Amino acid sequence: MPTKNSERDYKKEYERDHSTKKDKLDRAARNKARKDKGLKKGDPREVNHKVPLSKGGSRTSKKNQEVVSRKTNRKQSNKVK
Repeated sequence: MPTKNSERDYKKEYERDHSTKKDKLDRAARNKARKDKGLKKGDPREVNHKVPLSKGGSRTSKKNQEVVSRKTNRKQSNKVK
């Protein structure tokens, strides 16, 4: 955790949190889902995976995807609907 007078090392955080092959595949799936649903950068809505990727949900199944508000998606986290 950075102190009050220090700056965050975003590159280090990114490498720590997104460096595995699975992380990269999950991120690519999220980006593809957004594109497929027609969501643009800055849109307050997100694509929610009904069965989260972390729980074995399909990356590509359209039946596993729905568009919800960012607040709803963050609140749900990785819970199965």
